[in-house]
Amino acid sequence: MPDLFKALDELVYVRKRLKSGATLYHSGGHCHALYVVKTGFVKTENLHDDGRVQITGFYMAGEMFGFDGIETNAHACTSVAIEDSEICTIPIENIEKIGPNQMHLQHHFYKLMSREIVRDHTMMMLLGSMHGEERLAAFILNLSQRLLMRGYSPYHLVLRMKREEIGSYLGLKVETISRIFSKFQEMGLMNVHQKNIQILNVQGLKELIGQHIGK
Repeated sequence: MPDLFKALDELVYVRKRLKSGATLYHSGGHCHALYVVKTGFVKTENLHDDGRVQITGFYMAGEMFGFDGIETNAHACTSVAIEDSEICTIPIENIEKIGPNQMHLQHHFYKLMSREIVRDHTMMMLLGSMHGEERLAAFILNLSQRLLMRGYSPYHLVLRMKREEIGSYLGLKVETISRIFSKFQEMGLMNVHQKNIQILNVQGLKELIGQHIGK
């Protein structure tokens, strides 16, 4: 993680501090930058015409987001801090100025960008073809792996998001989320205490979804 931010420091960017619930950018707003979470946790969401909010992603420290607006120059979703967060704002025009004499920076940046795009695509494909229990298992494994990649324990998770937000992301009702968590406990897959998750059987979760969650 320190290497990542050391590399990004070579780009001209602004750090923004957001309070929990504060909006970084709105759907339809001009896309002029990409963003990296330095501390905290962020979600992206869409507001449907009928008033429903659909959460499209969650981002933890070290992860990049904001790709939704690159093609059209306008963001397709809204970004909101789930908790007090610090965000690195990287202007797109500065990214375009990365020269051949900054190959180390270019390597760090495009590796990070590629990883986030692949991760989002993988989760979309998996969630689109899964039942409720499989979706929640995939979600927990995905968070676990992301923590491991950042040097944290992959077996102890503190869910920053509410059950309602998890349900919105997975397309499940809150009652269903709670029921599945209880079932996972009964199966010996994990211990659940409010927002604290202790994974007891990683292989069991993988077998439940029938495949390994890629990076």
